Amino acid sequence: MPTFVCEQCQKPFEVSPAALAKYPNWRPKKCAGCRAPSVRSSAREENLTTSAVLDRYSEGPQSGIFTDGSADPNPGPGGWGAVYVVDGTIIGEAHGHEAHTTNNRMELSALIAGCKLAPRDAKTVIYSDSELCVKTITQWAHGWRAKGWTKKGGPIKNLELVQELYELFHSHPGLKLEWIRAHVGYRWNEYADSLATAYRRTTR
Repeated sequence: MPTFVCEQCQKPFEVSPAALAKYPNWRPKKCAGCRAPSVRSSAREENLTTSAVLDRYSEGPQSGIFTDGSADPNPGPGGWGAVYVVDGTIIGEAHGHEAHTTNNRMELSALIAGCKLAPRDAKTVIYSDSELCVKTITQWAHGWRAKGWTKKGGPIKNLELVQELYELFHSHPGLKLEWIRAHVGYRWNEYADSLATAYRRTTR
């Protein structure tokens, strides 16, 4: 089992090979015990600015496109954010908001923006903390498209966004789409969350 030394308490800790394989550019800096405060307090809960997120968080994968979106309340005012990162350096970012929307529309909008940040020849992972959106594009949309964008049980919600995202994602053959756990202190997921809530603040 790979062993690391916590930069905060200086104690050794282990990380499973499976976790390291899933995030190849990630090298954990803190043990679970020292990460616990950031797990309990997310960027969204405190409405942190992007600079505050960078000061507070350091864990998680350091390369990829990270996206997030939400409405508060749902439905209600909402925003989306996306950031493209390579080895911890921001290559590009985007964010926006709508006066009346839903969580799912904002998550899909963030993923669309994320795809647009990637060059056509990019080989990277798009991370979303919406398992629904990830499954929509990776498992279900292909069948819906083959059936003329229909499905059993009723109309496809947010169809125009699903169609746009599906076509954009598949126009980038080097992209992968993966789910990432939300609000556990992963730096760039928290950063995307901060972009998504920027409309609530006077300072991004």
